[in-house]
Amino acid sequence: MNFLQAHAAVKSLRDGTPLRFTLACSAVTATLDIYLRAHAAQAGFVAEIETIPFNSLAQRIRSPEQSGMLEVFLLLPWDLFPQADWRTGVPAGSVSDADAHRVLSEHVALFAQRQAARYVFLPAAIAPLGATLAGSRALEARILAGARTLGALELPRHCFSLPAYFESGNPLASQTLSEVAAGIIQTALTARAEPKKVLVTDLDNTLWHGVIGEDGLDGIAYAPEGAGYPFFAFQSLLKKLRNEGTVLAAVSRNDRDLAVGPFIRAQMVLGEADFVAIVASYHSKSAQIAQLAQDLNLGLDSFVFIDDNPIELEEVGRALPQVERILFDGKPAGLPALFDRLATLFGKPAITAEDSQRTELYRARVKSSVPSTAQGADLREFLESLRMTLTIRERTVGDHLRCLQLINKTNQFNFNGRRFTEAELEGLLVAGGHLIGATLDDCNGTHGEVIACLIDSQGTIEAFVMSCRVFQRRAEYAFVAWLAAQSYAPRHFRYVATDRNEPVRLFLERLQQGTPEEMVPFEAARLGAACADDLSLFRLAGA
Repeated sequence: MNFLQAHAAVKSLRDGTPLRFTLACSAVTATLDIYLRAHAAQAGFVAEIETIPFNSLAQRIRSPEQSGMLEVFLLLPWDLFPQADWRTGVPAGSVSDADAHRVLSEHVALFAQRQAARYVFLPAAIAPLGATLAGSRALEARILAGARTLGALELPRHCFSLPAYFESGNPLASQTLSEVAAGIIQTALTARAEPKKVLVTDLDNTLWHGVIGEDGLDGIAYAPEGAGYPFFAFQSLLKKLRNEGTVLAAVSRNDRDLAVGPFIRAQMVLGEADFVAIVASYHSKSAQIAQLAQDLNLGLDSFVFIDDNPIELEEVGRALPQVERILFDGKPAGLPALFDRLATLFGKPAITAEDSQRTELYRARVKSSVPSTAQGADLREFLESLRMTLTIRERTVGDHLRCLQLINKTNQFNFNGRRFTEAELEGLLVAGGHLIGATLDDCNGTHGEVIACLIDSQGTIEAFVMSCRVFQRRAEYAFVAWLAAQSYAPRHFRYVATDRNEPVRLFLERLQQGTPEEMVPFEAARLGAACADDLSLFRLAGA
């Protein structure tokens, strides 16, 4: 993309979604502006970018993060190891290995503590700082490793220009401005997106080499040898993702006994228990995925579908455009790019104990889902048959990770869409606020922590979220009844309508019998009485 094309791209977008972030760099980046806005426009976003003053990055990383503002750092080697900066000259003495390790570790740690930040690394050759040329090149490699530790997107080396850096403090080669901007916008968009939740995979020639209906158990390959190697590697990655909270499902246009045979009788990395569901029928794959989404009570935009057949991918794309689709070609050369893409789509900054149990949690959700015929009078009988237990307890400053994760990840039953940093949440608790978490269990198993409620010291509910996997259980009403009976019963809900939290509006309308305002009164006596019947559906524990 050249300068004129960039201008045209920006002008062509009349109404896009805002993409707000701070671009932090120790050097001059003004020449990037039009290209950043152009690449954002091509993705349907209007870029609103703040920058920091020239040569102020060292001060920036020692200052607190700005709440709610995404930071994208364009890093140079000397941001991680200051003595490597060409503009300050070569140090009078060689850098020892011990000093190099200390300085590099300190600077990487400063960047790493910024939880909401993302990084793009601009490689550049450094002057000979070691006692030997080999020592200098080893230091250069260690700096690159430090950037990779931060998860930085690595730009090609030709994007750096030493003449431009000497002349104006701008480190970017003019012919690569579009390339650099594309990497920055890609990083910003990736950081903006929430991790996907469900990975749906095809079976034949995707989880194994061959067609089970034609080749039989003895004719398919999945072991770490020969034709099975790429499929063994793919299964091992899915196992890792599953253990870290990704929900796996499989779809196949096949008879079910054929589809599940390899999971039951073969010695593969993945077993049937690793999947929330294995759906096999002769319906279209889009219909199978749509049914999964309904059973799991998850939006289609949280699904990723992988198949070796482009026609199947196209069919799903036409019927369910919200579902992300990926082609699996079964060739070893394509695995690194595929694995990187899946890591981007499903990666999480922190893994909790509940993440490793997520498949079991959702499987319990499917087993306990309300039947389509269970409406009206029949619904209460069904809910009673689940023998539900709601365990409620107050969280402390040192015991809030799952509640914070639930608040920051939940969209549908989220009172206002606000996200909190650890520091903000801890500040509210230290000031006299309350953080309450609730877990739900029933006869089919545990659903884990499903409710988080944050109340400030003035009695305002600043966050109230519930996992969508327990919709229709009446747990939110039961929780309100319990909360109304507490000595610190709140005075208000803080409600803000978002494009995803329609269930909250309906919930408040039922409670308030009217359209909710931003500050919704929490009338403890009335709400306690109104929700008492819902509370009777649950056995309370830990309260």
